Amino acid sequence: MRMEKDISGCGIIGIMNEQGDAFSGEDVVVAICNMMERGNGLGAGFAGYGIYPELKDCWCFHLMYHNQTAQGETEHYLNDRFTVTHHEPIPTKKIKTLRPPIPSLYRYFLTINDETENGGGREQDMILGYVMEINRHIEGAFVFSSGKNMGVFKGVGNPDEIAEFYQIPGYTGYIWTAHNRFPTNSPGWWGGAHPFGILDWSVVHNGEISSYGINRRYLENFGYYCCLSTDTEVMAYLFDLLVRGHGLPFELVGKILASPFWSQIERCEDEEEKGLLRSLRIIYGSALVNGPFSVIVANSRYMVGLNDRVKLRPLVAARKGNTLYLSSEEAAIRATCRDLDTVWMPKAGEPTFGRLGNGETKKDTGVFGRKEQRDMRQLSSVL
Repeated sequence: MRMEKDISGCGIIGIMNEQGDAFSGEDVVVAICNMMERGNGLGAGFAGYGIYPELKDCWCFHLMYHNQTAQGETEHYLNDRFTVTHHEPIPTKKIKTLRPPIPSLYRYFLTINDETENGGGREQDMILGYVMEINRHIEGAFVFSSGKNMGVFKGVGNPDEIAEFYQIPGYTGYIWTAHNRFPTNSPGWWGGAHPFGILDWSVVHNGEISSYGINRRYLENFGYYCCLSTDTEVMAYLFDLLVRGHGLPFELVGKILASPFWSQIERCEDEEEKGLLRSLRIIYGSALVNGPFSVIVANSRYMVGLNDRVKLRPLVAARKGNTLYLSSEEAAIRATCRDLDTVWMPKAGEPTFGRLGNGETKKDTGVFGRKEQRDMRQLSSVL
C-alpha cells in the first residue's frame, strides 16, 4: 500500500512554540514518522532549539569523524582556538537496522579564546570561518551543527531509526524540525542527510535546487563553501548571508530566493514596489533558487516556511494556541495535534513565519506588511 501513494518528494515538518516553552522531541518524531512513505531509508534528521540550557552560552559543534586521524587533527584545531568547556560522544543507542559504516559522532561546547571577539557579528563570522576551514581542509571531519543552545542530529536511515539512534524523545526544545529523505540527485550519506545548518540556522528541504551551481559559486564570494555533496546546503548559507549578513527581512529574502518572474514584475501596478523587485532581481540574481522546493528554516528566534515561486512542492501551515506547525502534509501535523485552531496553505514565494516572544505568525497578509513596506522603501533608496 505504501508504494501506491503518489510521492512528491521528501517529508518535512517544523513545530515552534512562540512563547519559548520547551516540549519533547517525541512530538516531531510522531509527525515525521507519519510521512514514512516519503522516504526510503537514505536519510533523516532532526534539529532542536533550546536543548542545551545548561550550556546555552557556549557554541556547540556537532562533528562526525570517519577516522581517528581526523578526530585528533580537529580536536587540536579546536583547542588552539577555543576553550573547550565540555566535550563527549553524542549519546546514541545501537540500532541493528542502521546501515554501516556509522561515523564517530562527538559534540563540543566551546567559547572563543580571544575575549575581545566574544559577542556580536564578528564572533559569528569567526565561527563561520572555523566551520568552513574544518569541513574543507580536515579530511574525514565534518561540522554538521554549530549554533548555541541547539543541535542537528542526522544520518542514513528512516526517521524512526534516526530518532531512536539519537534518543530524540529525551530532548526538550521550543523549536523542532525534521526531515525524511526521498532520493534526488545526491548520494545517501551521513553528512548529506538533512537538516543542514550553519551557526544557529537549520534547513529541511523537499525538492531539487537546479540552480545549485550558480548559487554555490555566488556564496563562495562571501566565504561559504559547500562540502557536503547535497544541493540543500546552499539554502542554509543563503539564509545566513541574506538575513544575518545583509540584514534583510524575511519578506525580501522570499522575493530573492523565490523571485517573481520578470513578466509578473512588469505587471506590478505599484511603481515603487516594481522598482524594488527589479533591483532585487538584478542585484541578487545569483541567489535566485530555481527548481521545485519547499523549505522550513529555523534559527533561535524564528521558524520560516517558504515555497518556490510556482509552488511545485506542498507546504501546509497550522496553529494551535502559541504553537506554529509547518509540514508537507496536514496529516503529519494532526498526528501530533488533532484539535488545531486553523490550517492554511501558504502562497507560492511568500514566507510564513513564527517569531519567538510575541505569539504572532505572518500568514498571507498581502505582499508586505507596514514594517516590511518601510524596510522596502529604505532599501529601495539605497539600491
